[in-house]
Amino acid sequence: MGFWNSKRVLVTGGNGFLGKHLLDRLRKEGCREITAPRSREYDLREKDAIRRLLEISRPDILIHLAAICGGIEANRSKPAEFFYDNAIMGIQLIEQARLAGIAKTVVMGTVCAYPKFAPIPFREDDLWNGYPEETNAPYGLAKKMLLVQLQAYRQQYDFRGIYVLPVNLYGPLDNFDLTTSHVIPALIRKMEEARKSGAKSVTLWGTGKASREFLFAADCVEGILLAAERYDKPEPVNLGTGREITIHDLAVLIQKAVGFEGKLEWDFTKPDGQPRRQLDTTRAQKEFGFQAKTPFEEGIRQTVEWFRKQSP
Repeated sequence: MGFWNSKRVLVTGGNGFLGKHLLDRLRKEGCREITAPRSREYDLREKDAIRRLLEISRPDILIHLAAICGGIEANRSKPAEFFYDNAIMGIQLIEQARLAGIAKTVVMGTVCAYPKFAPIPFREDDLWNGYPEETNAPYGLAKKMLLVQLQAYRQQYDFRGIYVLPVNLYGPLDNFDLTTSHVIPALIRKMEEARKSGAKSVTLWGTGKASREFLFAADCVEGILLAAERYDKPEPVNLGTGREITIHDLAVLIQKAVGFEGKLEWDFTKPDGQPRRQLDTTRAQKEFGFQAKTPFEEGIRQTVEWFRKQSP
């Protein structure tokens, strides 16, 4: 419990969805020196901005959460931006962290880095056995290059950097913008608005046959902090629950949680994305004792409740 009391921590992306949960947890753990810059103050695509940030914050631990990300449509419409921004931010940040002598760096990867047809469940050793799903490949590959960089820096410079691979996240504070959100907040918003308006149906993307695994944001934070404290190896580590659900069954679950009584219709002309996603979480449990705690139905309930408070 006392690990974070004396640490200076820099969190990039600290004002995003996961970042806000992480900052709240760090404060509860007794961390008194936290820096969480906004992008308008420090553009992490610019080397000089990163240098200034590290000089001011002088962190013992750097946690890199900052990312340009979104759902299928956002990835399809801005693949170049998703690749360049995510790659350049991470590459320059890791290099400057090395030059600054930061003791420990934690980099967030993405489940989108896995091959489109990786065996289920996704094991970290399968990360390079194929090309990612096409709609989010530029984003996934940009983030995967940071793993290569961390491993190369550990080999040549003895740089203490670790790479965690979270599955799809959800929870309070999520992004509910229908053009950029991920599947859970998008479904919650669509069904809540349909319920309020008395609509007889909602139209959802794809066939509903694809599967996904979801991790409650607070559980992901637990995994990040445990990894920062206890893990120091070059191999990437999955963070998830080890359980998958089809998008159809997810939609039915959210429909029930929201109380929408209309019909669910599927637009088969829209893509499903990756056919299946389920992680093998053995390594995280073995290496630093991480196991997700929040039951999925409870996490959905809390997320719906939070969204309703924001848009009564």
